Amino acid sequence: MIDNTHFSAPFEILQKKSLRDEVFDLLSARLIAGKYSPGEWLRQEELASQLGVSQTPVREALDLLVSASLAERVPYRGVRIRELSHEEILDAYILRLQLESLTVRLAALNTTVSQSAQLLAVVEQTHPLLTLQDMPQLRQLNRRFHSLIAEFSGNPLLARLYEMTSNIFPDWMLYEYLFRHPEMLLPNLEVEFQEHLAIVQAVAAHDAEAAVRCVVEHIRNLGQSLVHSLGLPQDMLARREAQILPSIQFPNQIT
Repeated sequence: MIDNTHFSAPFEILQKKSLRDEVFDLLSARLIAGKYSPGEWLRQEELASQLGVSQTPVREALDLLVSASLAERVPYRGVRIRELSHEEILDAYILRLQLESLTVRLAALNTTVSQSAQLLAVVEQTHPLLTLQDMPQLRQLNRRFHSLIAEFSGNPLLARLYEMTSNIFPDWMLYEYLFRHPEMLLPNLEVEFQEHLAIVQAVAAHDAEAAVRCVVEHIRNLGQSLVHSLGLPQDMLARREAQILPSIQFPNQIT
């Protein structure tokens, strides 16, 4: 079991899992809580000593952080927290806006009753997660929700493209912002829950146009969160949105 005496905050109390998963949960919770800065190095030997475990579970946990896009591996140097420019963040946001509008349109046309129930179950799991300590779990569930929509589009290649895009999107930075502004936590979580619920309802009703409208509203609200929390220039975001929103909201009709 990891020695957690140096980090006794409630969100870092660990459950019985493999050491790899315990270390991963602890590091991701610290990251979302703002204890690591973008670009900061995560030293395997130092972490192992600090946590009272061998280097093997730490190395495996760092691999998980990289695969979850919370960190990046630099050849011959190690692992560090990802650091993204405004342009990289905006590129990921615009591509996510385009891809999610397409995946949800197809999901609304193809999703089965069972798959709709899966989407609703994930959304319902997020509703009781209302504290700062819940943010790592909430992040995982929200990513699961959007990934399922892509999976239910019925297009495996599109789903893989979406996964690549979502891995670049800096959602963990938005959760970290809530740690610094806890007064915004409950209002933001309620809005997010209602937006996800509206998406599920549109998909379950096989209303593709409504599903796209709900997703566009949801992702654009995330875009505004990027402006307020990460300092992304509003005019830069608005210019890029104006280039692609007409094709999303008013697609060419095939006759």
